[in-house]
Amino acid sequence: MAAATISVEQDQFCCSVCLEVLRDPVTIPCGHSYCLECIEDYWNRPKQKGQYSCPQCRQVFNPRPLLSRNTVLGEVVEKFQRSGIQAAAQHSAKAEEVKCSVCTGRKSRAVKSCLLCLESYCVAHLRVHEEHFNGKAHKLIPASNELREKLCPQHDKLLRLYCRTEQQCVCSQCVKERHRGHNTVPVVDERAAQQKKLQETALKSVQKLKDVEKELRYVIRYIKHSTEAAVEESERIFSKLIRSIEKQSSEVKEVIKVQQRAAVSQAEEVLEKVQREIVELRKTEAELEKLSHTEDHVHFLQKCKSLHFPMKTVEMPSTDALHYQMYKTTRGALADLKDSLDETLQIEFNRISDKVISLKESSNRSTSEKTKDYNDITLDPNTANSYLCFTDGRRGVTTRSDPQPYPDHPDRFTSWAQVLCRAGMAGRCYWEVEWAGNGGVSIGVCYKNIGRSGGGSDCKLGHNAKSWSLDCSYTVCSFQHNKESVAIDAPCSSRIGVYLDFRGGTLCFYNVSDSMVLLHKAKTSFTQPVYPGFWVGLGSTLKLCSL
Repeated sequence: MAAATISVEQDQFCCSVCLEVLRDPVTIPCGHSYCLECIEDYWNRPKQKGQYSCPQCRQVFNPRPLLSRNTVLGEVVEKFQRSGIQAAAQHSAKAEEVKCSVCTGRKSRAVKSCLLCLESYCVAHLRVHEEHFNGKAHKLIPASNELREKLCPQHDKLLRLYCRTEQQCVCSQCVKERHRGHNTVPVVDERAAQQKKLQETALKSVQKLKDVEKELRYVIRYIKHSTEAAVEESERIFSKLIRSIEKQSSEVKEVIKVQQRAAVSQAEEVLEKVQREIVELRKTEAELEKLSHTEDHVHFLQKCKSLHFPMKTVEMPSTDALHYQMYKTTRGALADLKDSLDETLQIEFNRISDKVISLKESSNRSTSEKTKDYNDITLDPNTANSYLCFTDGRRGVTTRSDPQPYPDHPDRFTSWAQVLCRAGMAGRCYWEVEWAGNGGVSIGVCYKNIGRSGGGSDCKLGHNAKSWSLDCSYTVCSFQHNKESVAIDAPCSSRIGVYLDFRGGTLCFYNVSDSMVLLHKAKTSFTQPVYPGFWVGLGSTLKLCSL
């Protein structure tokens, strides 16, 4: 009985986490399969919080399932990969073989091609050709299926020259006509020049990526060593504290380790990207090496244009202040806690935690480092409540006692004196605002589908699950989200900075003056782009700042 043939695509054997062919495949209880390393890394992420779910169907497993290699699926994947490699090799061999143009019946493999006759010849017919045209100038080249490409399409003459002015191969007649006066050189000279240039570019590109790879490995080691040093220092100080703060000690260590995992994960992502680019670059380099061995100069010049060696700049993770800040902040804050343990234990511990979490946003960093992700936001007049009046070319708003004659619009807030910005944000963004007035202001972000009609909490910034806000006044300052309020001890300055890291799930508010002081940092998981939004109390003003 003949074996059945099943047609499959590579996508059927791809891991949905890394998007590559399965390596050491495992199958979890819901039936989906992943690379062993991929699913373990996915379940080890902090956000799993003891709930282990399938990345595809989101089914939750508790306790964590035991993983073992799916041997049957692994053998199928290996056979699929081997069959794909063999098929590609057979196809490549057949595609490169040139047949004799003169042979009848079963054609022999050609060894030479004649540019004058535009024919390819096997060994036997090449001998006949040489005898027949003995003494005549017939140009023979290695066997090729692309003879017409080596002739000028306009004059049917051999492409012996290269026009550098128009960057194309030309014949001797072209030089006398359309390319008269242009910078032309023999194709062999141009091929040598371009080959040398490409090889130099390839070497520089590979070397640059190797340097980046080396530096990334150093960054990862530096982050780990710096974090370990901070953990050791925190352990030494906590050992002197009484038993009542042992729980807080373990929490501080966990906060530091979370920062390590986040920083290492970020650097490793960049490292993996660089390694993938090196693999792609080596493939292109291999193509160049293969092309460099051809004796056909025209073919080389025509094909080399498709080879690209990009000189990409890789953004390196910042490590300048990590070790120093982690060491100094942890040690100093915990020493203060020890000195005022009886009355200020919980307050001081919260301050320590905030400082450890916000190492990269601490007040000792300069404004320029903080604001590299600055966004020049603009207010959307279609969302402004009718009691808001625009100033400074619609970069500022103030609340009046009399309504403005704004046209009806479904995006307009009908009751709360609020306004949103035009564009949603889903990356790393920073902006600043100035405010004044006894009525106070709220500065925050929200999803586009926040309520607009009515005076309920579903429409007020910070009073629902779709918005986050910092409420500022001359007397108090607090953070609001989903009807929960967090009091902030420090008073709000007249200039507030907001930093959003959408992917990292971070929203930070700062007092901005000669330095930047963190007021509050919120951690969450954003599910859709967020829009900067503002509430302005009666008699207060708010203005977007330009940096």
